[in-house]
Amino acid sequence: MQTTTRQQLPGIVLMIAAMLFSVIPLLSMFSAALQPQGTVPGGISWPADPQWHNFVDAWNAANITTLLGSSSLIVLGVVPALVIISTMAAYAITILNIPLGRILFLLLLAGLTLPFELTIIPLYQQIQDMGLLNNRLGLILPLIALNLPFAVFWMRAHFLTVPQELSEAAGVDGAGSWNAFRHIHIPLAGPALASLALLTFLSTWNQFLLTIVLIQDAEKRTMAGALQAFVGQYSTDVVLLNAGALLIMAPVIVVFLLLQRHFVKALLQGATKG
Repeated sequence: MQTTTRQQLPGIVLMIAAMLFSVIPLLSMFSAALQPQGTVPGGISWPADPQWHNFVDAWNAANITTLLGSSSLIVLGVVPALVIISTMAAYAITILNIPLGRILFLLLLAGLTLPFELTIIPLYQQIQDMGLLNNRLGLILPLIALNLPFAVFWMRAHFLTVPQELSEAAGVDGAGSWNAFRHIHIPLAGPALASLALLTFLSTWNQFLLTIVLIQDAEKRTMAGALQAFVGQYSTDVVLLNAGALLIMAPVIVVFLLLQRHFVKALLQGATKG
């Protein structure tokens, strides 16, 4: 049944409002970043003489080159490991129906209810006892653990949409659990895996609190974590502050634009079950 324009109007209005809510702050930051340094921008106004070199100055002042490499190492340590572990765990719980699988899943769900801030002090002490303070590995391991409950929940939601007959047919053809996982379920999970990788990337790249607690060396932090030092040093220069913030946000925006199609496909896949 086709919907009329009148029925679609509330959805269109909400979409436009959400778009403006997201785009206007970015436009304000962009226009402020092009103003002369030392001035105080007011509202959204295109400068008569855009100062494009502000981005170069902010890049050098915030040591973006070093931070980009550090953030990339942390992301490469977190995202692949989390995707692999959570996919295999969700497959075992949902498709293989391992013993105590539901109990394990409920324990993971309990982890989603735990406020992240409550774990900071015990996590700091544990990482200190392991000798991993001020070490990227000491940040990668907690990020994997903290994102694991949601990741398993996400992948389990995908595996619930896969017809059970596929696994049964694979078993009849002589394929074991591992072959069925590799050759049937992984290809079908493409959108879910890509969207999970995207969400994990966003969470890791934007990690701020855990980064500044566990890593004292600013050059070993994520770009978001290093924003604290940049704010402290250039808090009076609003122009450079906006330019630096946009540089930190740019990789996130690019990655999201590249993978957003898979994210939408994964959401629609779960919404059309049955």
